[in-house]
Amino acid sequence: MVLGLLSCQKCAKGMGTTHLTLCLDCSGQDVATILHLVHNLIHEKEDEEKDQTSQCRMQNVGEQAHMALLGHSLAAYISVLDRERLRKLTTRIQSDTTLWLCRLFRYENSSAAFHEDDRDGLVKVCRLVINSRYEEYASEGYASLTSKQPVIYHSASGRSGLGQHLCSQLGLPLSSLCTVPCNTIFGSQHQMDVALLDKLIKEDIEAGKLPLLLIANAGTPGAGHTDKLGRLKDLCEQYNMWLHVEGVNLATLVLAEINSTIMAATRCDSMTLTPGQWLGLPAVTAVTLYRHEDPALSLAAGLTSSQPVAKLRALPLWLSLQYLGHNGIVQKIKHATSLSHHLLQKLKTLAFIRTSVESNGGSVEGYCAGEKDVLDTFNKWLGERLIQLVPTSGVDVVELEDEGTCVRFSPLLTAAVLGTEQEDIDSLVEKLSELVSVMSSTLSLRQDFREEVHRHSPSLIYVEELSWPGLGAVRYEPQIDGIDESRRKEGVKKINSELLKKLQEFDTEITFSTGPEFSTETDDCIFVGMVTEDVDIIELVNMIGAIGRDIEESGRLLENMTDVIRKGILEAEVQLQKASEEKLMEEGVIRQLPLFGSVLNWFSPVQSSIKGRTFNLVAGSLDSTELTYSTKAQAGRPLPQEMPTSSTKRLSGRLVWQVHPVLLIPQRSVGVCLNASEG
Repeated sequence: MVLGLLSCQKCAKGMGTTHLTLCLDCSGQDVATILHLVHNLIHEKEDEEKDQTSQCRMQNVGEQAHMALLGHSLAAYISVLDRERLRKLTTRIQSDTTLWLCRLFRYENSSAAFHEDDRDGLVKVCRLVINSRYEEYASEGYASLTSKQPVIYHSASGRSGLGQHLCSQLGLPLSSLCTVPCNTIFGSQHQMDVALLDKLIKEDIEAGKLPLLLIANAGTPGAGHTDKLGRLKDLCEQYNMWLHVEGVNLATLVLAEINSTIMAATRCDSMTLTPGQWLGLPAVTAVTLYRHEDPALSLAAGLTSSQPVAKLRALPLWLSLQYLGHNGIVQKIKHATSLSHHLLQKLKTLAFIRTSVESNGGSVEGYCAGEKDVLDTFNKWLGERLIQLVPTSGVDVVELEDEGTCVRFSPLLTAAVLGTEQEDIDSLVEKLSELVSVMSSTLSLRQDFREEVHRHSPSLIYVEELSWPGLGAVRYEPQIDGIDESRRKEGVKKINSELLKKLQEFDTEITFSTGPEFSTETDDCIFVGMVTEDVDIIELVNMIGAIGRDIEESGRLLENMTDVIRKGILEAEVQLQKASEEKLMEEGVIRQLPLFGSVLNWFSPVQSSIKGRTFNLVAGSLDSTELTYSTKAQAGRPLPQEMPTSSTKRLSGRLVWQVHPVLLIPQRSVGVCLNASEG
């Protein structure tokens, strides 16, 4: 209670945050208040455009999703039952779920492990294999591994960081991890090279190591390619290795017609499934199916548990599978595959698109051969725009080692979650055609833009920025001489900033910006965005140069005027100071004393006072303000004639500033008045 009071006193002094207080409420809060707090945290204000996109890509929560969410609440309720009733219920739930999954995915006579992290199943499988291959591991621990170092093989196209995670969890050195390259001459660029794997295994055996486990892919994370699972299984049987398979393509095992390559996955020793993603079920555990006859080793590896509460992890999936039924599950997977086929057929009609399943075809590379970084930048922009325009399509951007940046469509991972329909695919293709047309035009005009900017050198400088998805970047270079480098850079940045504002005021489809958000070296440049094929590059560059020159000349005129005004002010101050000294000498020191001066001024008033000075911007001369004040005092009296000036250099008007000791007041009269206190 003392700690609570101290915390409350701190909160009372203003140490609370905008969302959560620093201490618990001493008397507690009601349910409505807590739920309101949760609601505010979920719907915290974000960037409007980003928030709209994220809202559209939120999970489509249907009735089957509500069943999964209900499972978590029921699990908490069931956990308080008496031990015997809890044991019977959890055993039934886990056995039913295991049986249904084994039959759905054609993986008979196997066991199932349910886990929150989809990597945990593989970690526990590795422990199972280590326990079975090293008989003394249970008693001697890692000391038993020193006789023959275990080796785990995985594909170069596999999940990033998976091998390192395994070594970290198992306490193995990174030397126990062997990355198998993918095919480089024959076959897919994303499939494991079986011949090279065979060679690596033989080398490890000769070095006194123990080949332990191979991780294969039925759908690589990047491009969805499937390894040659049949040949890999034969190789594992030859060297007494465990074969583990994971990947999104395992979802197609529930279909009536299955690709033979995927069907070979049913021969593996274990596989990891993620039904929550495939079926659109929130907060549902991943499942690892495995075949092993020794339950004691499975228990030691953590694949099974003697605690009834741990078996309740399967409850949300148990409820959801019953709600969907066999036909409902198959329909969801079939719908995802049909979306993929529909998109592929649509893309084949577009000559400028090359898909990853085709060996050749048209692409935008012809416009910019060799500039891989530029193509990656444009493809990244394309993917981000498609995500904004058609968020329910589920496309995203991936980086592949050989192909570079690509736009990926993986409906098995996103369709059930986002509720993607065929209309979304049609809209996706429509937007894709529009965006690629603009991309192609921009790529074809980049070189013309570069050459045209070079023709305007040195006033315009082309800035090479490969990470910019647009026409290019340009910098206006004013002709500034006789100043240091820091001031010159400041002047360049100021002019280009004004130039950017002027360009952004034009009513045009071309976008002008400061470029990439985190770029610091190009903060004084103007970045030109995507353009259509009807853009006149010569006219565009001429316009940029002309506006830049106007800004530069205006700046010089302002600087010259500033210098003239500054010199005029200094001269006026000198004249006023001189007049003040003459007045002091004329009137005497006694008149300046507060008391004696007032009496003396009453008996003998001052006949004249110091007049201010008027600075004429046109003539560049200083005059007395006496004529100005006398003109104002006489109503209807015309102003004095202006100084004769050349008609070509005559200004349309003159600014007047009246200078007092503490403020500047703009006037409507002619000239610049500098007036010290009168009297």
